[in-house]
Amino acid sequence: MNILPFDIAVALASMIAGIIGALVGLGGGIIITPVLVLGFGIDIRYAMGAALVSVIATSSGAAAAFLRDGLSNMRIGMFLNVATTFGALAGAWLATVLPTAALSVVFGFALLATVVLSLKQPGGEVESTGDALGKKLRLTGTLPAPGGAIPYGAQSVPGGFVMMVVAGILSGLLGIGSGAFKVLAMDRIMKIPFKVSTTTSNFMIGVTAAASVGIYLKRGYIDPTLAAPVALGVLVGAFIGAKILPVAPTKSLRVLFLVAVTIIGIQMVARGFGFNLG
Repeated sequence: MNILPFDIAVALASMIAGIIGALVGLGGGIIITPVLVLGFGIDIRYAMGAALVSVIATSSGAAAAFLRDGLSNMRIGMFLNVATTFGALAGAWLATVLPTAALSVVFGFALLATVVLSLKQPGGEVESTGDALGKKLRLTGTLPAPGGAIPYGAQSVPGGFVMMVVAGILSGLLGIGSGAFKVLAMDRIMKIPFKVSTTTSNFMIGVTAAASVGIYLKRGYIDPTLAAPVALGVLVGAFIGAKILPVAPTKSLRVLFLVAVTIIGIQMVARGFGFNLG
């Protein structure tokens, strides 16, 4: 096959993944890996390496805007990045030693878990000054709101920290941002307002992915000829998705997305066990 059409096909598929990811709030990385594996027949380790590069690219652009708007909490993000970075390094190492079939099964179950987490309703933007440990660590802030800034603080910090280690392991192991798990830790466990949780998670996934990339690069699982069109496509797609988000029927898109991810997750699990569902 001529390399140019292949590059274009990968870039277009990545762009579509970026658009969908931006519209439903889960990022394009979690979509592009199974697309590369199931649609293009690419080894899952190389697909995950390319996805990690795309996660860094898209996270960097969005994070700057969220920080400027005062939505992301840099202190909370940097504190929790200690946990996600540790987990990401462990996950990236595991990715280089686990069999390909095992990676496919784990990825499939992670996709299905993401669907379950996405179906849960987010928490409300309620005032919470945090518990004693959260205050001691100064994991507090204010959320801009029309009626005035809403103060908040972190609760159950140890539980959130442990969940962030798990999110980091999944990120490094599977080449995804694992944003759904990060939001779960902040919103559900630490009781941080949902808007702060999602925007801070967006900032964190780039740092988490960067921690994993070094190991993938050292083991030779990042192919520039694959990573470049994937990163470019996802980045362009995320930009387009952000532009059409205000007028897009996001509820319908989310339903279609979750159905598609469920099917892909089942296919990835079946592939890992040696079954081909077509």
